[in-house]
Amino acid sequence: VQLQASGGGLVQAGGSLRLSCTASGPIIAINTMGWYRQAPGKGRELVAVSASFGSPNYGDSVKGRFAISRDNAENTVSLQTNSPKPEDTAVYYCNANINSSWSPFWYNYWGQGTQVTVSS
Repeated sequence: VQLQASGGGLVQAGGSLRLSCTASGPIIAINTMGWYRQAPGKGRELVAVSASFGSPNYGDSVKGRFAISRDNAENTVSLQTNSPKPEDTAVYYCNANINSSWSPFWYNYWGQGTQVTVSS
């Protein structure tokens, strides 16, 4: 199982940027898919997560600005970053809780991380 993220880069404050992440491999089912981020010198924090059912959860710092969406048929999760601020600058990591044919258990998988830099 592999998570491949794309879409990071440089964006001006107040602009927008879209991140995408696709899970591939012998996947049987996916529970949660989401995004976390880690800024220099800080710990990894939740940005947004989408479960199989119910409403998504957002970190307090991005509520009302970022939007997560999911395409279950394509095993893809996307993050629309609207009105980003310089403090949103971080490496963004895709995460998914997946059951695969490799094991009867569910495991958390991480993507490789994609840099988002917001200029003021």
